[in-house]
Amino acid sequence: MPLNISDNLPAVKILEKENIFVMRQTRAVHQDIRPLQILIFNLMPVKITTETQILRLLSNTPLQVEITLIYTKMHLSKNTPREHLDAFYKTFDDISTHKYDGMIITGAPIEHLEFTEVDYWDEMVRIMDWANNHVTSTLYICWASQAGLYHHYGIPKYMRKQKISGVFNHKVYNKTNLLLRGFDDEFLAPHSRYTEVRREDIEKIKELDILADSDEAGIYLVASEDLRRVFITGHSEYDPLTLKNEYERDLIKGLDISIPENYFPDDDPVKDPVVKWRSHAHLLFSNWLNYCVYQVTPFLLENGNKR
Repeated sequence: MPLNISDNLPAVKILEKENIFVMRQTRAVHQDIRPLQILIFNLMPVKITTETQILRLLSNTPLQVEITLIYTKMHLSKNTPREHLDAFYKTFDDISTHKYDGMIITGAPIEHLEFTEVDYWDEMVRIMDWANNHVTSTLYICWASQAGLYHHYGIPKYMRKQKISGVFNHKVYNKTNLLLRGFDDEFLAPHSRYTEVRREDIEKIKELDILADSDEAGIYLVASEDLRRVFITGHSEYDPLTLKNEYERDLIKGLDISIPENYFPDDDPVKDPVVKWRSHAHLLFSNWLNYCVYQVTPFLLENGNKR
């Protein structure tokens, strides 16, 4: 879907250089079709980087996607210019009366905190509950997936002894699930986190299906039976150098951190990593847009989205 985003958003120039179809708003308004309305709740501190990563994966399918970006007003990012937020972002209060075809909630580097200790937890709960009646399908990424599983189903997160960082092999379960259409039996995806959710807790919830996991990284992809909630514990959206940048950042902080697994050739941080997860990432987001959103969302948004 060609992306219908603001002409001046920094991601536009980056994506166009990558030969990704970005439809600027000045062109989109002349097409007589209804674009999918996708809301991105960006919790990451460096918002411009995350915007670009997610927009890249929402591209190159047949229909328009119109993006609305929101951030939490309870926690102002110190790593994104205020003028960028003012120009391209809204708050939940700005959009709470609208309905959307889909919503993506990003991760956030706050795993060391209990959910209720997060300063915007109440606001996030309000948004997750609001989505029940205002969004056709919500995609939760990394920390947001743990937060969503905890809030909606009471599933806890657990601290790992060491951070899991790297690119890991995953096995597919329930091959007939629409989210997995076109997947290989095994695929690669990045992870970067200190916490995890566990199979035994998820299996207690009849409404949830475990769709993919990894022997090393654990649970990766979980979805509700109706596909209105999709949880990704990893980072399929990561750029080639994201894990490298995180590793170098942690070294500067003096953290006891291991080299990301299965990432640098010969485990040599001097060598550039080879991307082996890009095709899976595009397929996962494309399947979500098509089967969880486009195929089931009402043409008139005001007529649907109630759970």
